[in-house]
Amino acid sequence: MEKRNRVTLVLGLLLVLAGTYFVLINAVPGLAQLITVHFSWPVIIMLVGAGLLILGLLSGVAEMSIPAFIVAGIGGILYYQNLSGNWSSWSYLWTLIPGFSGLGVLVAALFGARKKGAARDGLDAIGTSLVLLVIFGAIFGAFKPLGPYWPVLLIAAGLVIGARAFIKGCKEETPVNVIDVKPSGEADENM
Repeated sequence: MEKRNRVTLVLGLLLVLAGTYFVLINAVPGLAQLITVHFSWPVIIMLVGAGLLILGLLSGVAEMSIPAFIVAGIGGILYYQNLSGNWSSWSYLWTLIPGFSGLGVLVAALFGARKKGAARDGLDAIGTSLVLLVIFGAIFGAFKPLGPYWPVLLIAAGLVIGARAFIKGCKEETPVNVIDVKPSGEADENM
C-alpha cells in the first residue's frame, strides 16, 4: 500500500473512532458517568499530540514525531498552568518549544528517519531551549526561590554557549589535504 494511502487510512480510522466515542457519549444518557473520563482541555491537546505520534508511527512517517512532541509539549505546559493558575509562566515556558521539537527529532531518528546528523540537531535544539529557559526564567523571576544565587544559572548558560562556539570553531577548521605523491623512481602502471 502506498504511504499516502496508509496515512489517509490511519487518519480516517482515528477520526471514525473519535467520532463514535463522542456520538455514544451524547446519545446514551449516563454513559459519560459510566466511563468517567474527566479531561481538562490541556489533556485533550496532549492527546492530540499522542495521536499525531501514533499516526506517524503507524503510517511509517517517523518525522510526524516532531509536530507530535511540539503539540503534546504545549499541552503539558498548559496543563501545568491550568493546575497551578500560574499563567504568567508563559513568559519563559515558551522557550521549551524548541526542546520539544528536538525531542521529536531524536524520536524520529530512533524510528527510522535517516537524516544525517539528526541526533546532533535534536540535542542542539534541546540545549538551546534550556539555555533560553534559563535566560528568560531569570528575566521574568522564575528562579526567585534560588535567592541571590540565581545568576549562577546565567553564568552556566554563558559557559555552555561559549564552549559550543569554541568546539564548533575547532571542528570547522579545514584540515590540510595530503596529496598522494609517488616516489620519483616509480612508473605509473597505466603508461
